[in-house]
Amino acid sequence: MIRSRYRVSHLDALEAESIFVMREVVAEFERPVLLFSGGKDSIVMLRLAEKAFTPGRVPFPVMHVDTGHNFEEVLAYRDRRVTELNIQLIVASVPEALDSGLVREPGDGMRNRIQTPVLLDAVEKYRFDALFGGARRDEEKARAKERVFSFRDEFGQWDPRNQRPELWSLYNARVAPGESIRVFPLSNWTELDVWHYIARERIELPEIYFAHEREVVDRGGMLYAVHEHLPLRAGEEPRVERVRYRTVGDASCTAAVRSDADTVDKIIEEVAATRITERGATRGDDKVSEAAMEDRKREGYF
Repeated sequence: MIRSRYRVSHLDALEAESIFVMREVVAEFERPVLLFSGGKDSIVMLRLAEKAFTPGRVPFPVMHVDTGHNFEEVLAYRDRRVTELNIQLIVASVPEALDSGLVREPGDGMRNRIQTPVLLDAVEKYRFDALFGGARRDEEKARAKERVFSFRDEFGQWDPRNQRPELWSLYNARVAPGESIRVFPLSNWTELDVWHYIARERIELPEIYFAHEREVVDRGGMLYAVHEHLPLRAGEEPRVERVRYRTVGDASCTAAVRSDADTVDKIIEEVAATRITERGATRGDDKVSEAAMEDRKREGYF
């Protein structure tokens, strides 16, 4: 008798785990939501949600915490994708929060930090009890401390010492009123895994991820796009470079990298050869201190 071996590829295993997590959340929680920035990780999460619940609709809305400092290509992609999937889009607006006095404009112009009270206000307003986020453990040291189900107290705050065990992939979904869980279906993925999955699934991405000519300014070795939200400083001279973005965030603190990778296959080759994390290479807000991300996460940031 010939015995056949059943083999599951690495990507298939990651996909199955993420889909299991998403289905578990829908089964256990009353009001989940998917945080969607228009970046590659949230795009992959949306694709996983689509596959998890097909042929039905994705059974939860997506929410974008909008700083007002956006790349136009990303907003256009966001609006087109939610229309294609017929999903409710909730926009938690930082500019509206500035107008209402909920937050104040930071002195350095970087609005990433003031996203947190805007996010927490939206969570309270819509009574979300589970929030899907696209964070991966290979991105940054603080994110490596996360569980797949990351508990938040009634103030939306995170305590890395007060997290629940997840032995045998058993997740504790119990929350009291006002508490919530941040859920990270991509916890065991790497940046390279994400790109291999994008290639396999033929997922469309905003053009910002591919090499293109852009006017930039060099600040401390980081290349920032010149636009209305990034005024030039004294002595700065913008120049045109061929760049792409490894991650997408607030345009005032997200830098590009020099690159000729204008296809997914070329990006995979590029990412496989690099030894610098995407946030380490491109996020100016993470340069504030060694614990910058962990400080924001304790306050309620993703």
